[in-house]
Amino acid sequence: MASTTRIAQTFDRLQTEGQMAFMPFLTAGDPDLNWTKRLVRELAAAGVDLIELGFPYSDPIADGPVIQASYTRALERDVHVSDIFDAVRELTAGDSCETSLGAGPGNERAAATGPPIVAMVSYSIIFRSGPERFVTRAAESGVSGLIVPDLPADEADLLAPIAQDAGLDLVQLIAPTTPRERAERILAAASGFVYCISVAGTTGERDRLPDELTDQLRWLRSKTNLPLAVGFGISRPEHVEPLRGLADGVIVGSAIVRRAERLNDPNADSEQVLAEIGEFAGAMVRACHG
Repeated sequence: MASTTRIAQTFDRLQTEGQMAFMPFLTAGDPDLNWTKRLVRELAAAGVDLIELGFPYSDPIADGPVIQASYTRALERDVHVSDIFDAVRELTAGDSCETSLGAGPGNERAAATGPPIVAMVSYSIIFRSGPERFVTRAAESGVSGLIVPDLPADEADLLAPIAQDAGLDLVQLIAPTTPRERAERILAAASGFVYCISVAGTTGERDRLPDELTDQLRWLRSKTNLPLAVGFGISRPEHVEPLRGLADGVIVGSAIVRRAERLNDPNADSEQVLAEIGEFAGAMVRACHG
């Protein structure tokens, strides 16, 4: 796919400037969608480059206890796919340059002024909606790409062309345990960027990144020109420097979702929580941008 999507443009710009991308993850609807919108805007104000938005699912794939719990809370509050798309549409349309986050290719009602939003969504949700209907709604709302963790690359023949026609990138995941022959097939089907899972296991905060990650990233770089974004286990700014020159971006989920969890406490100082998340995101942005 040509480098015309918002995700590709974002990585192209950062690579030109010698910077890595910072992509935080949020669970849509935890504690509610109004707070999700506030969190997205706080992250955008902190300068993040992309935002990964998780669609709550009852049987999440590879997510650790922090993100699993956030999905459960959102589902208990009856967060629906249509509600999430409405929230994204409001964010990407915006009512000013300060709140508008931009839209995907072909969606001309919104100015592309903020970080692209990438949906992390189970294929069960897409299948239930119908792939064409789901992708159309995603593109119309302003989503720029999809990560579908339970859809193998060699089984994405139906979804991939639909996403491409709508101007959405279909991001693929590669784990440390992925055989290299299979990894090459996954790379051939990927667009936007490659989600490089740093460890075998589930998402969650870790003290250090595995030594073998370096070899994995070097091998992947020899096989593709797509940006490499590392996720699973990244939780602090000092995790970024060892990846410089090897990866093009980092993804942080549990460290942010754990902070946002406090917004469910009616006794918490919600404005302080919001500020702390913004400060953490800002520190990660500075580490990634060098």
